[in-house]
Amino acid sequence: MGWLADLCRVLWLKTGGIAVMANDPFLMASDALSDSGARISELARPFLRFLPISGASISTFGSFLGAETISATDARAGRVDELQFDLGEGPCWDALVNREPVLEPDLASTSSVSWPAFLNAIREEEIGAIFAFPLLFGPLEIGAVDLYSIAPVSLTPEQQGQTLALSALVSRIILRHAISTDSIPDDTTTFSRRLIHQATGMVLAQLGTTAEDAHLIIQARAFAENRPMRQIAQDVIERRIRFTALTDSGRSHE
Repeated sequence: MGWLADLCRVLWLKTGGIAVMANDPFLMASDALSDSGARISELARPFLRFLPISGASISTFGSFLGAETISATDARAGRVDELQFDLGEGPCWDALVNREPVLEPDLASTSSVSWPAFLNAIREEEIGAIFAFPLLFGPLEIGAVDLYSIAPVSLTPEQQGQTLALSALVSRIILRHAISTDSIPDDTTTFSRRLIHQATGMVLAQLGTTAEDAHLIIQARAFAENRPMRQIAQDVIERRIRFTALTDSGRSHE
């Protein structure tokens, strides 16, 4: 799992960050994520290592995976997720729909009217600040990371970039875990492997991603539709399925 920490460093550097000290809190967090052995229940804890927050939770929801809190550092963090699921509104929903972070550094003075029921309920939980970061993998929308602080607090641009980088790693771990624990129809032959290889190259070109990630996107589509990868690959090759990069509005299209 050491590749996770290495990838996190690369992702963070791409956001413009510079983290060179061995005891840098962000690098320690990425190492903790790597050392977790991809235990799903522990994925939220590394965020506490480098952010000025009181708790964190990670949830899956949307059309790809079922609605579930898969990791929470404490009961209040789990309650934040529970309220959003029960009410059908909140920062995690906005973060995933808009594919960008939602930042509320001072809930007591927020003027947001996007989620009035959630705001009313969350004030009873004595939470001063809340942040949500989307969990994305190419065109796939997986869920969100929710962060809270008992007292009002802001995240610096550097901390926001670091959180996005760590969230990208969490997305990969969740996706691989979902695929590995569910049965995907498999009728792989030498011919179908050639199809998948060809389709992987096409997805790579469409999204400008790596071969490994392009293969994982095809695998995830097969998982979501309960179809063999060979069939998804055939649809990609024959252009019945096309993955495209994000548009200026932040949405992706197929």
